[in-house]
Amino acid sequence: MTSTVTTSRPALPWLIITAGCLIALMSFGPRSAMGFFQLPMLADRGWDRTTFGLAMAIQNLFWGLGQPIFGAIADKFGTWKVLALSALLYSGGLFTMSVAPSEGWFYLGGGVLIGLGIASASFGIVLAAFARNVAPERRSLAFGIGTAAGSAGMFVFAPLSQGLIDAYGWKEALLWMAGMMVIVPFLAIPLRGNANSGSQKAIEYKQSIGEALREALGHRSYVLLVSGFFVCGFQVAFITAHFPAYLRDIGIESSYAVLSLALIGFFNIIGSLASGYLGQRYSKPMSLVWIYIGRSIAVTAFLLLPQTGTSVVVFAIVMGLLWLSTVPPTNALVAIMFGTRHLGMLGGVVFLSHQVGSFLGVWLGGYLYDQFGTYNPVWWLGVALGLFAAIVHWPIKEQAVVRPALAPAE
Repeated sequence: MTSTVTTSRPALPWLIITAGCLIALMSFGPRSAMGFFQLPMLADRGWDRTTFGLAMAIQNLFWGLGQPIFGAIADKFGTWKVLALSALLYSGGLFTMSVAPSEGWFYLGGGVLIGLGIASASFGIVLAAFARNVAPERRSLAFGIGTAAGSAGMFVFAPLSQGLIDAYGWKEALLWMAGMMVIVPFLAIPLRGNANSGSQKAIEYKQSIGEALREALGHRSYVLLVSGFFVCGFQVAFITAHFPAYLRDIGIESSYAVLSLALIGFFNIIGSLASGYLGQRYSKPMSLVWIYIGRSIAVTAFLLLPQTGTSVVVFAIVMGLLWLSTVPPTNALVAIMFGTRHLGMLGGVVFLSHQVGSFLGVWLGGYLYDQFGTYNPVWWLGVALGLFAAIVHWPIKEQAVVRPALAPAE
């Protein structure tokens, strides 16, 4: 008598994934549309581009600084509590930005509060919740789905924010988006739980936060991953904040600014899903190598070839495919190396590096423009950094950290 054993992939927890995807869309959407507010806001307030660039740089920096802190809080006290706090911070920041009477208030609202609001609802928080409820062999795909949802936020909010600005003005547009963030705590209900809950909590290595940090920062592949993710932040934050103004400077119709960011958001969905799918089958470090090389090639071609509406569209499509395709393999590598117990925090440390890069990309974009009257120095710096990132990711090992205490008995 023979028996047939049927194996199948574990099912994905679709309620959790759907809720997390909607939150990723809501948190990534408004901040990806900040570039549309630059010119009308500066015209109304009489500020320069350095002022706007510094506020967005502060936003990215506090997003990065808050990420490991909120990640650790979510790991210990629960994801829902952190996401509920995010709604207050995010909506408060958008409101303060809309009424800011001075540069200082702009830095507080558009910089600090929105930055902390994004940090407490961004990929690190949502994907850590996914990891606790998704089997290891399916995590890369789940991370890709979550990242694609954040990309959808860019696709949705690019035309939405421009439409609100055209219809009501930039101040009222920010108030509308502030009101939308109130939905987040209700969407977050299925994500309640902490690092000790979820279907994947079994057989976890017991560590304090300090022990986990020391282990990670002493692990060569993790340090390389942290170093390389800096470049991702530099590149995408610069484009998000300054691309609409750049297109106006080179004489491209303003409609292409909306179209280009919407295209980046749409093709980012495809790129993120493809990255998550391919990460289940091929080397994650090598995927990252080729993504960064691809970005450098795309920017070089865009700068050197004739710049027309068509070239803007092509550039947006290519960059969209490569935009956040770095996130699924990066987060999956952290989970592979160290497990899920401190994933929110350790993923947050990686993302802090991303946001330090974002700070420099956004701030240098505005500062160097005011110094030289062109964005070209920052474009070319981004090309060079892309090649650096490819080199850094090459030697990363896709394997768990060796922990002698967990070695099987001889």
